[in-house]
Amino acid sequence: MVSIENHIGKISVSESYITELVRHTVCDCFGVADVCNVSTFRSAVSSLTGGRLFKRKGVAVRTDKNGGLSIDLHIKVTYGTNIAAAVNSITHKVAFTVEEATDMQVNAVNVYVDDMNS
Repeated sequence: MVSIENHIGKISVSESYITELVRHTVCDCFGVADVCNVSTFRSAVSSLTGGRLFKRKGVAVRTDKNGGLSIDLHIKVTYGTNIAAAVNSITHKVAFTVEEATDMQVNAVNVYVDDMNS
């Protein structure tokens, strides 16, 4: 559970909600063919470097000590897609969607292009 407090009270959001929200948002972006699995090594390193780590297929969400979120995405792009434009669009759309849905600050969205669909 990820929790934040505001002037009204405490809000708790489940990890699965955040990861599924991110996953559906990414799959709706232009040029994204699919999300890839998060590597076990990268997951182990992330959990050792601090913060909690929540991972589902292709999405890893970490909380930092300030209560913000850092999101790692592993995607497969469609052949011919302008990768720089797609990644820029994905980072803005994911940050906006998560902040609007959960009222939590998104500190970073890291996009890793792992594969290409031909």
